[in-house]
Formats: sequence, structure tokens, C-alpha cells
Amino acid sequence: MKIGGHKLEITHEDKIFFSKAKITKGDVVDYFRRVANVMLPHVRGRPLAMRRHPDGIKGEGFFQKEMPDYFPRWIQHVTTPRKEGGKVDNVVCNNAATLVYLANQACFTPHVWLSRRDKLDCPDQLIFDLDPPGKKFALVRFAAKTLHDLFDELGLCTFVKTTGSRGLHVIVPLDRRHDFDTARTFSQDVACVLAHRHSKRLTVEPRKNKRRGRLYLDTARNSYAQHAVAPYAVRAIEGAPIATPLRWDEVSDSKLYAQRFTMKNIFQRLSRTSDPWKSLRRSVRSFKAARKRLDAIMKKELKK
Repeated sequence: MKIGGHKLEITHEDKIFFSKAKITKGDVVDYFRRVANVMLPHVRGRPLAMRRHPDGIKGEGFFQKEMPDYFPRWIQHVTTPRKEGGKVDNVVCNNAATLVYLANQACFTPHVWLSRRDKLDCPDQLIFDLDPPGKKFALVRFAAKTLHDLFDELGLCTFVKTTGSRGLHVIVPLDRRHDFDTARTFSQDVACVLAHRHSKRLTVEPRKNKRRGRLYLDTARNSYAQHAVAPYAVRAIEGAPIATPLRWDEVSDSKLYAQRFTMKNIFQRLSRTSDPWKSLRRSVRSFKAARKRLDAIMKKELKK
């Protein structure tokens, strides 16, 4: 296979990766070839963590952050310092050939940083990870919509995607003028306001036995070197569900669930609608102004 001037040898194409759906490794590789144009804008320039499944979903998967020595020289990478010392050479996926090469390495669930290689310490995205307590996906949809409404108050744009696993991710594009500590504090304060407004349904309580059926507003990924599943990545779950960007009106659909879109139906969706996140990079608003608005809300509602 030749992509973008790079010749790739695809191995073990007939190996079954998803047994019930009868999806082979070759099918997975072809998926990434086809989805590359819509996926690349969301991963380009970001350090990547590889979630690999050499034996498909029947075997043990593992995360690999360090780019192996045997990867071809044309694959780009960035050296990222560890907070505890040392460094890691992370893959940076800037082209379709890299996406396909990673799929051939059984990496079909790539995760990406919330910052880009030219400014590693300053995120350009904030993320809220919303997983349901039990099977209450309606509560996930409620939490996402309340986040959307609060960020409207703050003057910031929001985007949403299914995780392809259990819940939804709500993303806020940032202006890269502040570090991860500042962004994380902001996300925690937003979560506190929402948990106060909807105390019977939402919580910031980290201990599961204290949540009493409420949804936990998880902001923990807003830290240096943390990562989240990439848009249009395939999850290692039977049926091959996709982490899929949504329009906000779709969140109101009671039929929505985290694994609604799969390798079997994603291209039908993309043929009907353009990528809902295509304007994400152009939707950055002032973080400083939003911080001031949030402080005013906290002073009024939380008495802080």
C-alpha cells in the first residue's frame, strides 16, 4: 500500500480483531485510510499515546508512549519531558500514512494530548469526562447540556463527542495563554458551580461510595502529559465503536449512547453530515474574560 509517497507493508490482514462483527486487521487498517482526512485535524501536532491490541480485542491491550526504534524515520515525533524526570519520544501523527502505519501496529485507539508540540505546557483544549453511574446515560446527556449552558454564560464555545466506550467528552478550545495548572483549576471551579446548581444529579465527589447515584464531573485529564481518546479512534470493544464528534442537537436525542457509531456505520454518517468539529480551532475565545465571569458566578452562588 502506498500513501502520501510512503510505501507500507500491511501484515496479517486476515487476522480477526473483532470476532462477533467479523472485523479483520485489514478492515481496521482500511478504516484509518478512509477516515484520515476527517481525523487528522484533531490529532495533528499532538503527542500521541498508542493503545495497542496485537491480538485484537480478545487479547491484552497495552499503552505505549515511547516510539519504538524500528518505526520508520519518516514518522514524526516529539521529545516530551517527564515531570518526574527523564523524557519520552512520542509519535506525532501528521499524515494519513502515519495513521495507517499505527493501525498496522495494532494501534487503533490512539490517545492524544490536550496541548500541541510547539507549546506542551499550555493546553489548547479543556476536557470534561462524563461517564454514567450505572447505565444512566440520560444523566450523561444532562451533564453535557449543563456544561454547554454554563460555558455559554462564560462566553466560551464547547464541543462534544461520544467516547465510544461509556460516556461523552465535552471539549472547550483554549487560547494557549495559560498553563495546565491554571486550566485545571478553572475546570474544577466550573465543575463545582455545576455540582452546586444540580446537587441531586451531579457531583465533584471523587469517592464512588459518596456519590449516591450522581454523575461525577471528571476534570482529572486537564494535566500535563494526560491524554484522551482521539476523535474517530476505534475502541477495543465488540462491535468496534468509534469516538465520534457530535452536533449539540444530537445530545438531546434520547436514543444516543456512547457506542452508537461504529466502524459499520460511521461512513454513512460522514456521507450525510460534515465533521461537527471542523470549526473547533476557529472557536477559541478569551480565557481571561471567562475566568472573570466565572469568579463573579462563584462569588454570587458559592459565596467565594
